[in-house]
This record gives sequence, structure tokens and C-alpha cells, in this order.
Amino acid sequence: MPVTWHEGRVRKIESLAPNVRHFEVEVPALQSLDFQAGQFITMDLPIGDKRLQRWRSYSIASAPEGDNVLELCIARSTEGAGTKYLFESIDEGSELRFKGPEGGFVLPEVIEKDLVFICTGTGIAPFRSMILDIRNSGKSYRNIHLIFGTRTENGMLYRAEMEQLAREMPRFRYDVALSRQPDWAGHQGYVHQIYMDAYAQKRPDVDFFICGWSNMIDEAVANLMLKLGYDRGQVHFELYG
Repeated sequence: MPVTWHEGRVRKIESLAPNVRHFEVEVPALQSLDFQAGQFITMDLPIGDKRLQRWRSYSIASAPEGDNVLELCIARSTEGAGTKYLFESIDEGSELRFKGPEGGFVLPEVIEKDLVFICTGTGIAPFRSMILDIRNSGKSYRNIHLIFGTRTENGMLYRAEMEQLAREMPRFRYDVALSRQPDWAGHQGYVHQIYMDAYAQKRPDVDFFICGWSNMIDEAVANLMLKLGYDRGQVHFELYG
């Protein structure tokens, strides 16, 4: 199938944390841009001559609303030309070219198991999309457990929103692990101990979704499958893009 490229316009930029921004991108030519919660788009940025130099993929952080606006959560990389361009050359009103949405990191049509979302940093983006989609659409669900990891409190992306969702949504649990803040009253260290303790007894009625840096994903997959004995079909993951 031919690839369809879209011309987007940045409607809003908001700082979420040091070196993390939330972008709202509108596609004026469309009334609606259809996607599934958890999918990503791929931008073509003017930062090189070859495709692999120019293309950067980012998960959609907003829920499907039937409109022409996408939200993205992007961290600036110290070595990345793509995020350097997005942080230094893009302002509200700027144009961005992208293709998609694409990707199979999505929820089942009918949610029959508990959902455990494990993420670090901007890996929260597809899970924000999924949780908001479940809430907004009124989809039936059992239990949702979001486990988020970062270094310090100022890196807790969408914190107020997730705390509010935990108050509003029955059976939604939100846990945070901070690895470099000794005075944090919550979980100290990394995300792994939280799910290792909470799901130590193997269960057939739970699905794990993991998003973040590859070393975190590798460790989580090994913990769930090799140490705890969960089946491969219960463990789903998406690398940072």
C-alpha cells in the first residue's frame, strides 16, 4: 500500500519536565485522523539526506477522539539530532510532516484480562493513550495497574492527571518508582520490584505491556517469563521511538 504523508501544524507546546515536552499537532487537511490507542507516527524531519537520518517515530499520547489532533510526549536526547530540531527549531505554528499512525502495540478489542502497564520516562505515552481511551469510550475492563519509573519527582510525567484518574476510575492503580530521590515516600529504586512483588504468583488472567528503553524491557521480559514463568503471549512490549 502507498504511504500517506500528512502535513501537521503544531498547535501547542507544553513543558512536562526538564527536557520533556508535550506537543499538540493538528492536521488541517483532515477532519479526523483515525488511530488505535498505543500506535505511533513517524516524522520526516529536515535533519539529513537519507531516510534513516530523517525519520523519527513517536508514540501517540492522546486517546482517539475522532478529531484531527494528536498529542506527543517527547524527551530531548543529548545525542539526538531529531529532538534537537524539535526542541530548538519547532514552535507553536510550525509544520511537521509525518506518516501513520502505525503499529500493533494496542489493546485487544475485548479486554478480558487485568492490564499491567510498565514504563519509564516518555514510555508512558502509549499507556496514557490507552487509559484515556478506556475511560472516554466506556470500554469494559477488569483492573489496570500503571507502574511508572523515573529518577526524581520532577520527572513524573502526567502526574496530576494519573493521580486524578486513579481517584476517578474504579480498579485503576498507579504506582511510581523513583531511582534517585532518597526522600521519596513511595517506591525507591526501579519499576521491576513493584511488578515482581505484585504478580509473583503466576496468573493466566493478566497481560503485561512494557514500554521504555531496551535494557529495561529486556530485564522486565526476563523477569516475567524466566523468573515468574509467565507465557510469552502475556508479555507485550514497545521500544522507545
